[in-house]
Amino acid sequence: MKIGLVIVLSYLLGNISTGFLLGKWLRKTDIREFGSKNAGATNALRVFGVKIGLMTLAGDMLKGFLATRIGFALGGELVMAIAALSVVIGHNYPVFLKFKGGKGIATTAGVLLALSPILLLVQVGIMALIVWVTKYVSLGSVVNAILLPILIAIFYRPFSGTLVAATVLMGLMAVFRHRANIVRLINGTERKLGEKV
Repeated sequence: MKIGLVIVLSYLLGNISTGFLLGKWLRKTDIREFGSKNAGATNALRVFGVKIGLMTLAGDMLKGFLATRIGFALGGELVMAIAALSVVIGHNYPVFLKFKGGKGIATTAGVLLALSPILLLVQVGIMALIVWVTKYVSLGSVVNAILLPILIAIFYRPFSGTLVAATVLMGLMAVFRHRANIVRLINGTERKLGEKV
């Protein structure tokens, strides 16, 4: 009963699409009709600019953080892992937006903030280095998605197979959501940071 409630509540929390709502409220625009047609922070930055992009990043991270902390408070490690996974699924596949959401990177970062701020800083550093060298945000996102469960397995203590499994699923979901970006990276047609829509 408790787990079912946590799944539903976390999924619904994930459905609160910061980029979509800010676009509608501040620009009278559906972000999913422009740029990468994605409701996440990177597309918000590209379509609406730095201010709305950062607000989207903060809002999407907050969802992941809150769901993870609430899950832990309600039922410990297992419920926390389920809540974290559910909020990312809700962000990526929001029922209220016909399952057209984001790619889960910022929301997963919020989950990691709740689990280990130090590991989040490590991932931010990796992301910053990759983007600085290549100008590809998507490449940094994919690399971090792959590294996430590895970092959790090596550095998160006490070791938690439950969290490793949850972050493996989050990482796989993020890579899947970036499949079009991966194709464009291979073909050399992916937009770089700073390029306008």
